[in-house]
Amino acid sequence: MAPLIALIAGTAAARIAGLLGIAALDGWHPALRAGLALMFALTGLAHFASRRADLVAMVPPRLPRPDLLVTVTGVLELAGSLGLLVPVTARWAAAGLALLMLAMFPANASAARRGLTLTGRPVTPLGVRTVLQVVFVGAALAVAVGGRA
Repeated sequence: MAPLIALIAGTAAARIAGLLGIAALDGWHPALRAGLALMFALTGLAHFASRRADLVAMVPPRLPRPDLLVTVTGVLELAGSLGLLVPVTARWAAAGLALLMLAMFPANASAARRGLTLTGRPVTPLGVRTVLQVVFVGAALAVAVGGRA
């Protein structure tokens, strides 16, 4: 749930900042970019912090080098987060992050089916995770194709 909270809170805070006069955040599109950037900074950092072992365990067993896959996806999430903050790269970063989320979804599904935990708590059930994934991908696509950069 932390990624959803980061997306909503980050978007809301950025929108309020835009309404208070910060021109770069004036509008829902730039606010959504900021919310997504916060969400991906949070999830990207998790690939290198205390949740790393749990994320490595989430990689489906048939895939090689789960530790490397977690590192690469973490780097891509952090790079995408930064790319969202630069207007000229924001659309490409959002499109890339949408594709990355689609590519990583099987790991989330596998973790739910295998009953794994994340920081000692069960991972998000597959139905809920699917709905969240649709929201996250939809937000990234909204940035990739909509509004002004």
